[in-house]
Amino acid sequence: MNQAQSQTQLIALDWGTSSLRAYRLGADGRVLELRSLPWGVMQLPVVVPPENSVVDSKSGFEFAFEEACGDWLRAAPQAPVIAAGMVGSRQGWLEAPYLTLPIAVDQIGGTLSQVHTRGGQVVHIVPGLIENSALPNVMRGEETQVIGALSMPDFAKTPTGAEQQAEQEEILIGLPGSHSKWVQVRIQHREVQSYIEHFHTFMTGEVYAALCEHTILGRGMQTNDGNDDNHAAFDRGVLVPKSPAGSAGVLSTIFSTRALGLTGVLDGMGQREYLSGLLIGHEVAALQTLLSQRAHQPARVILIGNAALCDRYTRALKAYGIDQVEVAGQATERGLWRLAKAAGLLRHLQP
Repeated sequence: MNQAQSQTQLIALDWGTSSLRAYRLGADGRVLELRSLPWGVMQLPVVVPPENSVVDSKSGFEFAFEEACGDWLRAAPQAPVIAAGMVGSRQGWLEAPYLTLPIAVDQIGGTLSQVHTRGGQVVHIVPGLIENSALPNVMRGEETQVIGALSMPDFAKTPTGAEQQAEQEEILIGLPGSHSKWVQVRIQHREVQSYIEHFHTFMTGEVYAALCEHTILGRGMQTNDGNDDNHAAFDRGVLVPKSPAGSAGVLSTIFSTRALGLTGVLDGMGQREYLSGLLIGHEVAALQTLLSQRAHQPARVILIGNAALCDRYTRALKAYGIDQVEVAGQATERGLWRLAKAAGLLRHLQP
């Protein structure tokens, strides 16, 4: 057995709408190599068929998969493959059915779907989650990051003392982004099990991009030059929902971005920062209202995502009285490893 074969224990794919990240994982889920490709589900490579052959609708997935990890598999053919994200959506390689909430975390790994490549490789696809209600809610990919956050060392330990006495603990996990998710997790200490119970979705990031790029609000803005030090404008926006004017709602208050620019209160960069803070502020304010309706309040708040964006959300949460905020790193790869283990894909590692 060569060195690559002995080291590579799992190939894990985070395959979203706009990008594909491939991880080559070694002992205990350690990242040995990471590749990032611009081939998400909605922008796959165009495959030109050889003469007298046919290219089907899934050829782009095959090509992207080969480019991402084909050489890894040839060097370590025993390594299983697991994939999470929009690759399992209706527009993906294979639709993996949604699982209904509430659900035990370890149950998710036992319900993976399979797609077989033309080369005979089995790709195990993680299902999404659905919350059926008057306004249904779905996620794909975020469930894996949540599981990764719950796999951090301080969650993996056996509960003792006060934790056992409390029996259960409520955790709120936020995943800021284009479609921000806020996921409520119940940790049942005596069972040593976690349950994903409920989540909310806010289209904050996508709305922000659309307002900046496709409405009159963006006309007076300056492009971000990479300097994120304009905290005053951001903080001003964050606090709008707490003010009397904020009770008018986000559709009314967003116009203040333009008005503050026209009156000279905010410059072009300030307007962009203000709008970011205002939208995040409305999200956090709404989240607080929703949490107040729950029987149990979260004992911990954990963020997962881009570091700069998590910093913005941390500032906004503190403005609304939520001071203890943690940021979980390596959530995706941790989650994929834990799911593969729960699915029995790592049995080949047993002595």
